[in-house]
Order: sequence, then structure tokens, then C-alpha cells
Amino acid sequence: MTYDPNLASLNAHRVPKWYDDAKFGIFIHWGMWAIPGFAGSSGSIGDIFRDHYDKAVAMTPYTEWYENAIKVPGTPSARFHAETYDNRPYADFRDPFLETVEQWNPDAWADQFARAGARYVVLVTKHHDGFCLWPSNVRNPKRDNWFSKRDIVGELGEAVRARGMRYGLYYSGGIDWTFNPKPLRTLGDFIASVPRGKYPAYAVAQMRELIDRYEPSILWNDISWPTPLKPQMQLFADYYNEIADGVVNDRWMPVSWKSNLMRLPPVRRSFDRAVRKRMMSDAPQKGITPPKPPHYDFRTPEYATFDDISPGKWEATRGMSHSFGFNRNDTDADYLTTAEIVHGFADAVSKNGNLLLNVGPRGDDGTIPPEQTKRLDAFGAWINRNADAVYGTRPWGKAHGAAVTESETIELRFTCTDSTLFAHALSATRPERVRIADIAVAETARIELLGHGAVAWSSEAGGIALTLPPKTDADPAWALAITPKPA
Repeated sequence: MTYDPNLASLNAHRVPKWYDDAKFGIFIHWGMWAIPGFAGSSGSIGDIFRDHYDKAVAMTPYTEWYENAIKVPGTPSARFHAETYDNRPYADFRDPFLETVEQWNPDAWADQFARAGARYVVLVTKHHDGFCLWPSNVRNPKRDNWFSKRDIVGELGEAVRARGMRYGLYYSGGIDWTFNPKPLRTLGDFIASVPRGKYPAYAVAQMRELIDRYEPSILWNDISWPTPLKPQMQLFADYYNEIADGVVNDRWMPVSWKSNLMRLPPVRRSFDRAVRKRMMSDAPQKGITPPKPPHYDFRTPEYATFDDISPGKWEATRGMSHSFGFNRNDTDADYLTTAEIVHGFADAVSKNGNLLLNVGPRGDDGTIPPEQTKRLDAFGAWINRNADAVYGTRPWGKAHGAAVTESETIELRFTCTDSTLFAHALSATRPERVRIADIAVAETARIELLGHGAVAWSSEAGGIALTLPPKTDADPAWALAITPKPA
């Protein structure tokens, strides 16, 4: 199919089967910020916006936002930078980072991701600091040599694809602090800071260079896009026509008269007052869910999830701790447990989502911290044992269920294939007898505990009762396979 640069044609694009089947990807945030590896908070980004809205963008738990954080007086990052680096320019981190790049081993990363069960990898090629991880021919007019001479993007792509994984590229299209270095404090500041002038043409040229040179299976833009809709549609059409099974995410809100209003201080102040009021509510903040742009293939809630099955494809995007970039102050206790990763993953897949789980490599040696590799290995062991219930599955008629015992209720999540229903029990506990309500199974059905074989079961009013084998493993979740699939 040939795509034309209009919404009718672009919105006819369908999410390719490989992406729907993949379920699990790895996100990589690695850049100059990993040298200081510091953030002003160890809490969630939602809590920071609720508790410190007037400086929230500068107090984010994201270490990759370090350059902005040190520009705002009085923030923890500004104090740390003064005490540790004597207020040296952020650009001084370039040379030590490039020294680390020289010892970096892309094959070690790719081996780790393959062991973890990832089916695709998305690399941050340029984050908000504007530094490029490839030797771009599109030179930054604001900062000389603001790129890596070693082709990190290309070398990692070769290593990832050699192991059978797909390769996607992240690009910070909406923010670039080399073009707009003004300190950002509030969400209004952040939204209004999309650079103008030479930046839109620069971003388009770099994105086209990434497409032409590396042929990414995923275009993962961040924040927004600096051009109006018409040239954006041309970019999408050219991408789909070049990469037949490519996909684009949902962070492509184009420049419009509405977004330009945010540049007016009164409008921005009014916006911030409204957001502050909403954030100050007692309700816990559930991360970030981007607004829907005119065209996208999948949604990307960040440190958030959807409550039920989504009719459209989506991707749960999060770090293992509260930061994407490496944080020197993170301890093992700051990271998700393997059980939390597994349960969040099963929840996403049951609701038509994938999981894009981030790693934040270190700045001093280019390795992935052991707290992260330990969790990747444990998750990979689990997903490989439960592969049939994950890869290539689709949502069932409902996402949620429960397995009831005499002493507890265990949450279930459902996935299915054409022939089999899988019930994921989100618990390390596996009682001898459980009952699952609101499920009608054929009398001739076979019910199997994955990894153990068939189990005895019987129909009960409104559900089924099962007898399970004794638990001998430490898996954080277990899955039942029911064939044939209930209607």
C-alpha cells in the first residue's frame, strides 16, 4: 500500500502483527546526564508535580533532565552541581561521556536484552539536551560537535537485529535545550518551550537522516513535534512508504495556533493555575498520559496504565526506578521488584498493551547497573517459562478476574490465542485448591498449569474449581492454559 500525506490515508495504517505480538521491549536512556547521575527527587514524577508544582520540571526524578535542573536556583540538583562540579557548564560532561563511549560494548547490551525476552529495543538517539548518539551530518547551529563520532545508534542496531529483535529510535522532537536554553519550572514553561527559528527544519532533517540511515521499525518521538501538521503528514507518509511495517507513537502533537498561545505569559499562567489546582488534589497522580495527536499507531502512558482493555494498541512506558536515566543514589530498594514488573507486564498485555521497560546505563563505564540486570534476568526467566501465555496473544473478553481460596483472593489477568485462554495469577502464592468464578469451560477442556502439565478440575456453579500441584518454584506469577478457549 502506498501512503499519501493526508490523515485519511495515514489513519488507514494498521499496527503491524510483529508489534502486536512482541509484547516486551527495552527502552535505553544513556547520555551525558549519566556522568553526574543525579536527580532532585527520588519520588514519582506525579508526586513531584503535585507537591512542588512551581519548580516541578526542575525537581523531576528524571536524571536525564539534569541540565535544566541545575539552571534553577535552590533546587537539589543546583546545590549538588555547585558542590560537586563547581558550577561547571553542562557541556563539560561531553568529553568524559565520550571516553566512556569508547569502551562501550553493544553486544553485551544486546545479549542482556535477548536474555530478558525482549522482542524490540528503542534507543534514545537525542534527548532534551540535544546531544546526538550518532555522527549526524545535520549539524547543530547552536553548539559545535554536539554528537558522538562513534555511531552508537548504528552499532547497537546491528547488535540488536543480529539477535532477532526489532529496533526503534527515540528522538526528542519537542524539546532541545541547545536551541531554547531558558530554564523551565512549570508544565506551562515546558509546553511553551518548543524551539522555533531554525529548529523545526533541523529536527525534520535529523529525523529523516535517522530513517534513511538506520531504517527503524519504530519512530518514538517525545513531547511534541515542532512543525505544523502538513509537513508532519509528509514525514509519516514517507516513513511508511519506506518502512512498510513501521510504527509511530503518540507524542507527535504538531504546532498549531492553540500551542502558540502557550507562549503568551497570561495564557501560560492561567494554564499553570488550572494544572496546579488539579495536581493539588488528594488523588494520587498516575504518571503521564500524552494527549492524542491527529495521527499515531499506539499510545504511550508513562508510569501509568489503563483501567481496562483498550481498543487501540498501547505501550506502558516506565523505568525500573523513578528515573529513566542512571541515578547514582538509587539503591536496590528504589527499584521495582521482579514481581511488580511481572504483574505490571501481565496487566498491560491483558489490556492490549506492550511493556517498554527502561534501562539507564552508567556514565563511567557504559554498563547496565547490576540492580537492573538482576531484574532483567529474573524477568527473562519468567517470561521464557510463560512464553505461550504472552507472545502472540490478544486480550480476551475481559482483562480482570479472581482466583479465590479459603484464605485469599488472587488477581487474575487474561490473554488468549485463537484456541486457548490464559489466566495469569498475579501472586507468588499457589494454593492447592482455587476457584475461578464467571468462567464457563467445556466439559472436554484441558486445563494446564504452565510448566507443570495438566491439572484436575471440575465445574462449579458459575465457575470452575482446580487442584494445583505443590509449589516448588519462586515464580512471582503463574499461568493456567484452558483449551478450548471459553467463549
